[in-house]
Amino acid sequence: MESTRQTPGRAFTISLGLIALITPLAVHLFFPVIPAVKVALGLSDARAQLTFSIALFGMAFATLFYGSLSDRYGRRPVLLSGLALFLFGSVVSLMAETVNALVLGRLVQAIGAGCALTLVRAIARDAYRAEQLVKAIAYLTMFGTLGPMISPFIGGVLTDTLGWRSVFGFALLAGGAITFTAYLSMYETHPAAKRNRSGESVAQSYAVLFRRLRFNAFVLQSGFNTGAFMVMASAAASLMTELLHRPATEFGAYFLLFPLGFFTGNFISSRIGNRFSTETMVFAGSLLALAAVSGQAAVLSWGLVTPLAFFLPGTFITMAQGIGMPYAQVGAMAEVPRFAGTAAGIGVFMQNFGAAVFSQLYGVFADGTPRPMIMIAVLCGTLTLIVGAIPLLQKRLGTVPPPG
Repeated sequence: MESTRQTPGRAFTISLGLIALITPLAVHLFFPVIPAVKVALGLSDARAQLTFSIALFGMAFATLFYGSLSDRYGRRPVLLSGLALFLFGSVVSLMAETVNALVLGRLVQAIGAGCALTLVRAIARDAYRAEQLVKAIAYLTMFGTLGPMISPFIGGVLTDTLGWRSVFGFALLAGGAITFTAYLSMYETHPAAKRNRSGESVAQSYAVLFRRLRFNAFVLQSGFNTGAFMVMASAAASLMTELLHRPATEFGAYFLLFPLGFFTGNFISSRIGNRFSTETMVFAGSLLALAAVSGQAAVLSWGLVTPLAFFLPGTFITMAQGIGMPYAQVGAMAEVPRFAGTAAGIGVFMQNFGAAVFSQLYGVFADGTPRPMIMIAVLCGTLTLIVGAIPLLQKRLGTVPPPG
C-alpha cells in the first residue's frame, strides 16, 4: 500500500542515476569509434554503420522483455541480470578480431544495456509519489546527460591515443563500478504483492497498450525525435572526419553541445513540473524538433558546411527531447497503470528502434555529403510533430479515454 512505500534515500537516487549511464556507455561512447573501425577493418559505410546501429536494434528489442519481466519477477533481479550481460558484451567487443565478432559483442553489450533506461523509469515510478514523478524522471534524465556529455569526448581521446579497443576497456571498467554500486544500493521497489497476477500474457499486455491511440502517440513521439538526433549525431561523426577532416577528439568536443541541449530541456521540464499539461509539453517539444531540423536543412542547403552547422541545430533537437520526453514517458506509463513496466519498455524500444532504423537508413544512403542527413532528419522531425500533436488534439476535443 501507499503508506508502506519505502522512501528513497540519497544512495538509492545516486545509484539510479548511475544506472542511466549504462546506455551512453553502449551508444554515445562508440560515436568516435565508427570512422576508426571503418578504416581498421576495411568496411563500407553501411557495414561500419552496422557496428553502431546493431547496438540500437539489440537494445530496442531487449527493452520489450525487460519491462514485462520486471512486472512479473521484480525490478532488482532483472536489472542485475542485464548489467551482467552488458559486462560480458564489453569483454567480447574488447577481444574481437573480426567485424562479425565485434557486431556480436556490440549486440550482447546492447541487450544488457537495454535494462538500464527501461528499469530506471519503472523503478522511479515505483519509488516516487505521483506528484514527484515528472520532476524525479526529469532530474534522473538530467543526471543521465552526464554520460552523453562526456562519453564521445572520452571515446575520441581514447581512440586517438590508445586505439579503438580501449573504448571497450573503459566501458568494462565503468560498467563494473556501476554494477557493483547497484548491487549494494538498489532495493526491490516492486514487491511480489504488487506484481502483475492478472494472467495476461506479454502479448496481451502489448495488445492492451497498443489499442490506445494516446499511448502510441507518446511512444512514437519519443522514437521519431530520438531518430532525428541519432541521424544528426552519426552523420556528424562521419562527415567531421571524412568531409571536414577533423580528428575524433574534436568531434567529441563539439558533441558536448548535444547533451547541453538535453540538459537544458530537462532543466526546463523539472522546473515546470505539473504547471503545464503533459499534452502541451509533448507538443512543444515536437514543434521545437521540427524547427531545429528545418533550420539545419536551410543552413546546409545554403552551403554553410561547418561543424556548428551540424552541432548547433542538434542542440535544439536534444533540447526538444529534454522538454517533451519526461512528459511522454509519464503519459505512456499512466495509460494502463498495471503495465507500467511494460509501457516503459515499449517507450525505450521505440526510442532505440527509431534511432536504429533512421541511423542505418542514413548509412545506406550516405554519399559523403550532408544531403542524406538533411532529408532523413527532416522526415523524422515532421513525423515527430504529427504524432506529438495527437494527445493535445484529443484533449482539446474532449476525447481522452480513462486509464485502462
